[in-house]
Amino acid sequence: MQLYTMIKEDITGGIYEYGAKLPSKRLLAEETGVSVITTEHAYSILCDEGYIEAKEKKGYFVIYRNDDFISSPQIKNEHVNAQLAVSNKYKGSFPYSVLTKTMRKVMLDYYDSILVKSPNHGCPELRSAVSEYLGRSCGISASPEQIIIGSGAEYLYSLIVQLLGNDRIFALEDPSYEKIRRVYNANGVKTELLKLGNNGILNSELEGSNATVLHITPFNSYPSGISADASKRREYISWASKRNGYIIEDNYDSELTVSTKNDDTVFSMSESSNVIYLNTFSHTIAPSFRVGYMVLPNALLDEFEEKLGFYSCTVPVFEQYVISELISSGDFERHINRVRRAKRKKP
Repeated sequence: MQLYTMIKEDITGGIYEYGAKLPSKRLLAEETGVSVITTEHAYSILCDEGYIEAKEKKGYFVIYRNDDFISSPQIKNEHVNAQLAVSNKYKGSFPYSVLTKTMRKVMLDYYDSILVKSPNHGCPELRSAVSEYLGRSCGISASPEQIIIGSGAEYLYSLIVQLLGNDRIFALEDPSYEKIRRVYNANGVKTELLKLGNNGILNSELEGSNATVLHITPFNSYPSGISADASKRREYISWASKRNGYIIEDNYDSELTVSTKNDDTVFSMSESSNVIYLNTFSHTIAPSFRVGYMVLPNALLDEFEEKLGFYSCTVPVFEQYVISELISSGDFERHINRVRRAKRKKP
């Protein structure tokens, strides 16, 4: 991971420019004093995240662009639905025995505290656990105060509309999960659909949009299965900054990647305060767990408190304590790693 970070910083810092060839695995291993296998692993992660690509018998080349973004070709209809079946098998596959054991522990440890009303933004135990987990797994540095707990993504979408205002135009990926558009429309928001290319929303679509809020699912967008590479994620950040707008990063299903490391989030890549991060536990634990969370940038905390701080948390404290215990005990991440290993073994 140290080698991966070093190379990534060299690429984003311009030491290795677009199209540059990286040192061979053997040469880099000799220079850094690590094994060739370690070097190959670091290069593999960089390939997965779209910083570099491997060319057979030629080596590794930088494909990351920081400022000079180019349009990618529009995806063809037959590509849609190409990668849907892979992750469906693993939804709701959390070990039942671990879940029941944790529920019993919560009932014994918290006793009648599970009957008490939750704090408005969620229980401190869960917000702290999520904060630590995001730091470990996604490189997201967020305090518990930035994390808001709610009953699934749809509820959180509605809160975001009330926070940012329904007089804005929200741009969505095309194709995208239909319910996202319907929730925004139900809240009085005008939406634009921006066509996807092979690595994210087409540059021409972004430039021609009148929106100031961009809702993206950069990892495994449904139903296309498209993932935005590192260059495209930087382009999204630049787009929002130029318009004084916001990005809603809906990172559902992102933990269930075949990679050994989560992709860099737009939230962690952004140096400004214009990204709102969302995720849920519906895919990683079970669909019946209608528990989601969003991470607000510090710049929006006071406004959220003023406008929406009075809302009661919509998730029972029992479920919050259960998820908090699953994360703190390591059972949650062990399950994710099991799923990743199983997916990597699939032909």
